[in-house]
Amino acid sequence: MQRSNRDVSRRSRSTEGEDGRPSLDGSDSRTRSRRRFLGGTVAACAAGIGLTATAGAASEPYGHYYDDYATVVDVTDAGADDTGTESITPVLEDLRDDDTLLVFPEGEYFMDEQFRFTGFENFGVVGENATLIPATYHEFDGPQYRLFRLGVSYNPGDRLRFEGFDVDQTAPDTGIRVIEAYAADRLEVRDVTVRGQHDSGTWGPGLFNVTDPDGRGIVERFRAPDGGAWVSETPNAGNRWRGPIGIEANETEGTLEFRRCWLGGFPNNGLYAAGGNGTIVVHGGLYRNSNGANVRVGGQGSEIRWPTVEVDSTRSADESQRGIRIENGRDLEIYGAAVEISSPKPTSHAISVMNTCNSARIDNTRIEIRGSEVNHGIVLSPDCGEATIVDTEITHETAGGYPLWIRDNDEGEQVLAETLTISGRAGDASGFRDGIRCERDSCRFSNIDVTQHGRDGADRNAVVNTGEDLTIYRSDLRASQYPFVDLGTEALVRDSTLESSAGREAVCLYSSSTNPTFKKNRLVGGIRDLGASGVTTWENTLE
Repeated sequence: MQRSNRDVSRRSRSTEGEDGRPSLDGSDSRTRSRRRFLGGTVAACAAGIGLTATAGAASEPYGHYYDDYATVVDVTDAGADDTGTESITPVLEDLRDDDTLLVFPEGEYFMDEQFRFTGFENFGVVGENATLIPATYHEFDGPQYRLFRLGVSYNPGDRLRFEGFDVDQTAPDTGIRVIEAYAADRLEVRDVTVRGQHDSGTWGPGLFNVTDPDGRGIVERFRAPDGGAWVSETPNAGNRWRGPIGIEANETEGTLEFRRCWLGGFPNNGLYAAGGNGTIVVHGGLYRNSNGANVRVGGQGSEIRWPTVEVDSTRSADESQRGIRIENGRDLEIYGAAVEISSPKPTSHAISVMNTCNSARIDNTRIEIRGSEVNHGIVLSPDCGEATIVDTEITHETAGGYPLWIRDNDEGEQVLAETLTISGRAGDASGFRDGIRCERDSCRFSNIDVTQHGRDGADRNAVVNTGEDLTIYRSDLRASQYPFVDLGTEALVRDSTLESSAGREAVCLYSSSTNPTFKKNRLVGGIRDLGASGVTTWENTLE
């Protein structure tokens, strides 16, 4: 059926302007007349989709998108079954066309084979209270990998929209990738919820990439809270390593934002967006119990802002459940993150700054680690570049481990820590007994507060230095063993308070300590000197 623009505008078009149109910041807000409308009235808009529509589009919830497409199709009027009985993929194949929006009214839509469309300029798929029901792994026709494959790396789409679907994977062996998308200019994915565990061993629920350096994308409220099964527990056992990734985005060259997403425990990383040269932004969201890392990000100037990361459950096959892992890039920032680990594995650091991270900043972040295993808080790998840690709190209540571990670096890349608070009672299992283990040269600590009283009588140190040219300024160091232990060279501690809760000395200097300096400090218990050379003290208060 073909209608004139005038006829269409009477019943479905939104009012002019930007009101109510979710779009990317800085994206092109072009409007175009809709030349054709196929099908009947789209179902009425229901609350909770997370989009704001103008009054003129109230009877057709995606009416505010219609001017962006030459053709708008109600898939049910085109023959798609909305009772979940017959596969809709053949109908979608017939409707596939450029500059087209496919609208799914309320209903259930069964899919038993992949829908593939690449190389398009402008394409959209939207649902309102629409539920996708995948066939089982055994009954899926063709590649058992995806429901929607929209663009490929060598032939991406230009502009893509995909919104508003529940995906019912509660039946056994129905886990499958919902959408795989490559877009060059603009990618918009919103309000997709996967219900049920991803249990078939195929690729994980979502893969998204923006292929052009000037392109922009947003994935908002993509939810897979039930996680995924290890591949060994699925019909696809033996064909893959570990199992599915929650969300994958390892080929992005532009800017791609993940906003308020939710992932449960996946066996091969939760959000994995570390392989491209673009910029990744993670804003908010909840990421829980994935093996590997819950949030794994790389890129240039990428940001992880205000996420909640929780690890409170560990499966028998889980080997490492890191909270946040950053790598493969420069100027990466973690801001406002909350990382809570209560079921740690020995290598599941709260935050890992990997060797391939050239520079990083951790700001306004809260970390809580509890449990009966040895575990570390923030770990800076030996070959990572300079790092800054600001306004951050670490509560460390484990059998042992370092709340902050600055590993040795031959390049002398500096680490700055300011307004850092470390507290909690941890043990000294495996010899990991220091609040801060500093093995790198030229580090600077200002206004830090480290308290390490020890669990069940364990001997804990506040700061242990093995590097060269460390400065500690205006800080409070308290510990059940020594507040400050020096084995390095040219350390300077000034205007600080150091006190042992066990009545030991405030400072312990080993024979390898060379030219340490202490100025204007309060040193409760004084200094224990085990053969250091060139010790300088000036205007300290010794109690």
